[in-house]
Amino acid sequence: MALDIGSWDLACKFNNTDHHTELNGTDRLIVRRGQAFTINLQLNSGSYQPGYSQINITAETGPDPQQQYGTRAVFSLSSEVDSSCWSAAVSSPPGESVCLSICAAPDAPIGHYTLTLDERIQIQFILLFNPWCPLDVVYMDNEEKLAEYVLAQDGIIFRGDAGYPVPLAWNFGQFEEGILDACFRILDMNPKHRRNPAKDCSGRRNVIYVTRVLSAMINSNDQDSGVLEGCWRDTFDGGVSPMSWGGSVQILRTWDRSSCLPVRYGQCWVFAAVACTVARAVGIPCRVVTNYYSAHDTNSNLLIERYVNEKGEVDHSSTRDMIWNYHCWVESWMGRSDLPPGFDGWQASDPTPQEKSEGVFCCGPVPVRAIKEGELTFKYDAPFVFAEVNADLVYFLKSKDGSTRKINYDQKVGQKISTKSVGRDEREDITHLYKYPEGSADERRVFEKANHQNKLLQEKQNTGLNITIKLSSGVRKGCDFDVFAIVTNGTAEEKKCRLVFASRAVSYNGVIGRECGFKDLLNVELPPGGERKVPLRLNYSKYCNNLTEDNLIRLGALLIDYSTRDAIMAMRDIVLDDPEIKIRILGEPKENRKLAAELTIQNPLPEALQSCCFTIEGANLTGGDSITHTLDSSIEPGQEAKAKIYFTPTQSGLRKLLVDFNSDKLGHVRGYRNVIIGK
Repeated sequence: MALDIGSWDLACKFNNTDHHTELNGTDRLIVRRGQAFTINLQLNSGSYQPGYSQINITAETGPDPQQQYGTRAVFSLSSEVDSSCWSAAVSSPPGESVCLSICAAPDAPIGHYTLTLDERIQIQFILLFNPWCPLDVVYMDNEEKLAEYVLAQDGIIFRGDAGYPVPLAWNFGQFEEGILDACFRILDMNPKHRRNPAKDCSGRRNVIYVTRVLSAMINSNDQDSGVLEGCWRDTFDGGVSPMSWGGSVQILRTWDRSSCLPVRYGQCWVFAAVACTVARAVGIPCRVVTNYYSAHDTNSNLLIERYVNEKGEVDHSSTRDMIWNYHCWVESWMGRSDLPPGFDGWQASDPTPQEKSEGVFCCGPVPVRAIKEGELTFKYDAPFVFAEVNADLVYFLKSKDGSTRKINYDQKVGQKISTKSVGRDEREDITHLYKYPEGSADERRVFEKANHQNKLLQEKQNTGLNITIKLSSGVRKGCDFDVFAIVTNGTAEEKKCRLVFASRAVSYNGVIGRECGFKDLLNVELPPGGERKVPLRLNYSKYCNNLTEDNLIRLGALLIDYSTRDAIMAMRDIVLDDPEIKIRILGEPKENRKLAAELTIQNPLPEALQSCCFTIEGANLTGGDSITHTLDSSIEPGQEAKAKIYFTPTQSGLRKLLVDFNSDKLGHVRGYRNVIIGK
């Protein structure tokens, strides 16, 4: 006997809270697969009678719903809800109102759904992945990690250098207004959907498929209406510097509101952060990872070769291979039933466009454990990610007569692989998840498994000479400072050498810029057991106009032994410290109460700053927007720039207020402050 349904209540506040989606708002039903949700039905006449009353239910998603593709499910009332499939049950006693519990299959496609009751009542809802459900492949059995990798709307991304990781606060903002809709629009704009919408919607059952689509769609290199256009030039005409972004919200809203035109511009940490936002929004646990000294191996030989002339200048013309100072990608948590057992868990994928995979600029997902074990046949793109953390870096000295010889050099690729710690703003080193310790038997075993035929790593030749680079204190932007090449002779004979000590500005992706200081000593004499300390002065007047926004200078010291023609080299990148932004919160932090951020920064440069402005943003603090205050006057050397910016929090809890100070000479200086917002 069919029920005569008069009205219904989707209980959005209750359901969304129960499904951890309430931060998306409670004006529509947003639930997760494999977990029951409740609809309250009011009957026109009669009452629900167990065993007699019946409701026929259809759940559909996509343009051509079909049961065989998982985009259509037909079911009726059962005695109880079965979380392993689409099911429904009445959870209220007999009466004129019915509490109907419905559960989506734990492998149902994510997306917008229409639920039809008895072929006449249609209810709309959104279905997401469910990392709280043991039957969902994205299941994560740890509440602290779920809070960090799914629910946290802000976080820390690491930039800088392996010796000096620099934390950058980021507003992921996956629950801000309009972001979830933008995320589903990204899926709908992908070429696979446009070619065959029904097949693509069916593919959204599979988190591997969705992750791969997102890796391709966060970048716009395939002319596919992707979100971000990359730019690694010195100027950013037609867009804004990647350093100007403080979060994903403005990027995704701009893309969504501009008819899906790519937003200009992004670089690796921006691509990774936006991918993390979208993954968390649709229910995939996700985190941003930074790999220091990251190899870009274009010819898949796991070898990065560099040729250096006798002036210490590196020739980049012979190869497209690069060593990035750091590179960011994302890891997503999922099961991998398509692979042998043991490769579930974190999977690396990379939305930064570098190389094509199956004809498209995307990368992954590949199990992090597969990278560690050298399983390069595993899907997807294992050889490329393996090279990023394991390729060998070999330098050759190219003499004027054209001859070459290997330089002793021991910098390793893939260092201090970093992500934000769970529940804390500190750096967690996860290098051990990607690789065995350098030089260990396990590392050698993995290389053999990876069939690294071209490996040139040999025992370091013992020339008896050694060279290191040391820094003085006070390596701050705006200062003059010294760096030192320390040369030692461990032999029993006198050595006469040539020392080339050079410094150049460098971008984080390894592109060498202009010179910041140079010294070429043709007659360095080292007595047996002797040491010499050679200073190189870096003057602000010389480096100020050469730096990129990365604030990086590469130091290189090349020592050539005249008697043997052996060469050894040391290299070190330094990050010039920006001044600190002081952030004070004025007022008692409460929901929907206006607060003020008092911002102060001191000009550390020996020249005035022009075109100065402060910008703030934060998840649930500034409505997903950024708020800018432009200063009227220039800031003289040693003078403080000050501003007071008002904002109104909308949600309680621990939040990050992100601050950016921008000027003509300092560029973008970033800071943040954690704020606890009370009820």
